[in-house]
Amino acid sequence: MELDRLEKRIRALQARKAARAATFERVQGIDPTKHEAAVYHAIHADIAADAHTYYNLPGGRGSCKSSFVSLEIVDGIQKDPTGTGSAVVFRRWGSTLRESVFAQIQWAIDALGVSDLWSCTVSPMRCTYLPTGAQIIFRGLDDNSKIKSIKPAKGFFRWVWFEEFSELPGENFVRSVMQSVGRGGKPVVFRSFNPPVSLNNWANKFVQQPNEEALTLHTDYTQVPPEWLGEVFLNEAQRIQALNPKVYDHEYLGIPTGSGGEVFTTLEVREIADEELAMQCYRYVGCDFGFASDPAAVVALFYDRSTETIYFADEIYKRGLSNEALAAEIRAHSLDHVGETRKNPITGAETAPEQVIYCDCAEPKSIMDLRTYGLQARPCTKHPGCVNYRIKWLQKRTLVVDPRRTPNIYREFSQYEYDTDKDGNFLPSVPDRDNHTIDSVAYSLDRLIFNKNEGA
Repeated sequence: MELDRLEKRIRALQARKAARAATFERVQGIDPTKHEAAVYHAIHADIAADAHTYYNLPGGRGSCKSSFVSLEIVDGIQKDPTGTGSAVVFRRWGSTLRESVFAQIQWAIDALGVSDLWSCTVSPMRCTYLPTGAQIIFRGLDDNSKIKSIKPAKGFFRWVWFEEFSELPGENFVRSVMQSVGRGGKPVVFRSFNPPVSLNNWANKFVQQPNEEALTLHTDYTQVPPEWLGEVFLNEAQRIQALNPKVYDHEYLGIPTGSGGEVFTTLEVREIADEELAMQCYRYVGCDFGFASDPAAVVALFYDRSTETIYFADEIYKRGLSNEALAAEIRAHSLDHVGETRKNPITGAETAPEQVIYCDCAEPKSIMDLRTYGLQARPCTKHPGCVNYRIKWLQKRTLVVDPRRTPNIYREFSQYEYDTDKDGNFLPSVPDRDNHTIDSVAYSLDRLIFNKNEGA
């Protein structure tokens, strides 16, 4: 009887060994380059040769850089017979992981035809390669505690991916993250991102630094098979190219279009999730009046004092509005009250705390009109030199803008540049044009900028 059990155990072990060998042979025959644009084939070969540690991948929209990285990570884990090389995937905000990099890794697993070899879970968010137990772990970098405690089930992080690399606060921040995860063996580090508009952005300058351990490849959608992108994408690219070549160059070709004379060099252009705004505490609202040639511009934003970061949440940008119509627009955008309604214990009336709206003090009649229509409109501060002072204050903060949420804020802040003299030298004073949302932003933060004890 004991002999029979021993023989069964041996046969089971032999069967598992044969299955592992068959699986390993199967994945060895998989060629990820069939699913990668040809422009990435040289990088694939470089990784296979273990020639570099860092791979910088700036590129425009539709360049398939994320697809390339996800395929390389999945393929690399599968072809490691030891199972000691896991992966960690980072984005700035944890709330963006599931719909971006997590979905991208799942796509790569499916594209390679190996879904039966992987197990992917949302809580905790990870993908496990079943034959060896190697893992792909996903983390947001908005919580330092999530990084300090991170480690694979076994082995080390062979693969490290910073998606939307330019979202991160800076080079020192990236270095500290690598100190936490880059232990136990030589990693392969991917840094993929859409280059920010400013030439002076830290990420743009970072990838230009000489580094023998790094290889940089800039790509755009024209290097991708058109059938991969689809007719809708290509038509939209053509439309933007005809409508605004500068925006096309930046968004679709991944070219930093700023001249170096940008007023705001700390602009962070990216998607802002609803969850991210929900974490903020105090909203600021500002108003710049206009009617015919100039629009009325109302902005709503959040300011995180701990990180000195401004998040643009909403905007109103319209011409031809009477002050009564402007007040109605502010209510339609729910910018007239703060937080949830509260019931008065005496009268029973339901009210919500009123939002203070700081406005251009040069328009006292318009301010009075808004107050007449029930809004808490107040004048901003103005004195000699206050315009430059406001701009300098804003220049020291990170400005996070989502073009889908606030297209006019994005346009004005990204295109706001110093004037030049006849010799092409930049003038020190800021220009007074196409700055309606910029003024509104400055007005909204009036009490903070001038250190007045009112509001948050």
